[in-house]
Parts: sequence; structure tokens; C-alpha cells
Amino acid sequence: MIRILFVCHGNICRSPMAEYVLIALAQRRGISDMLSADSCATSREEIGNPVYPPARRTLMRHGIPCGEHRARQMTKADYGAFDCILCMDRSNVRNVLKITGGDPDRKIGMLLDHAGRIGEEVSDPWYTGDFEAAWNDILSGVEGLLSQLFPQDKQA
Repeated sequence: MIRILFVCHGNICRSPMAEYVLIALAQRRGISDMLSADSCATSREEIGNPVYPPARRTLMRHGIPCGEHRARQMTKADYGAFDCILCMDRSNVRNVLKITGGDPDRKIGMLLDHAGRIGEEVSDPWYTGDFEAAWNDILSGVEGLLSQLFPQDKQA
């Protein structure tokens, strides 16, 4: 089982969207038994809050169910619990490195790197209000990740 952790600032928009997109695409492709996904924040400001309503509506418009998520902050223990830690932007990477104390196993990266968009950041709808742009970025990154993890899967 490959364990994926998605990280953003507050864990109410981008990272839970990525978590639910990965879960849904894995289920549709029949590979959900090979993956697990979770998400978290680098900050404490949204801890306990659900997925932000516009993010939830965006997922639903695209047929992605959204569970009973509650925002949580990343811990140092998460580094050992996950195989891949994917951040939405460079600030997230810096903060994750502070939380973990480093990346000796080289498992921390940016989501859009998996879409061939090296160094690009997932659009932050908290500031732009454009949840569709965030959706497009996240979908591109998750599909790229699945293609890399499961190249034999024709749908990935």
C-alpha cells in the first residue's frame, strides 16, 4: 500500500480536494486497495474545521464525494507514516521541512511536479476565489501521480 499525504496551509481547500480526488480516481480505476490518502495543514488556524464549502461544491460538481474531513496540522510522526508527502506550494514545502526536521528519504515534493509542471504551485482559491483553477491544477497533479505510480494502468 502506497500512503500519500497532501499538504496545504489550512487543510480546508487544496489538500483535502487532492485527497478526495486521489481516492475517487483510485476507486474508479480499481486500484484503491493499493493506495491510501490523507491531508493536513502546516498551520493551526483551521484545525477541526471541515472542507471549505466552495471547495466541497467544486468537488461535487465534478462527481467527487467529500467525506467528513476535519482539518489537522501535520506532525513530525507523519513523515514516517507516509511514503509520499505532496505540497501545494513552496511555502508548504518550507513549513513541512521545519515540522519534519528535514527530508532524508526524499519523500517531500510538490504536487504539480508529477504533472510535469516542475516548481509550479497549485492555485490557492482561498486568495483567488477561483476553485475551478485549483481543481484543474489538482486533477492534473493527481492524474500525473497515478500515471507515475501505476504506468501499467491504461486509465492513469
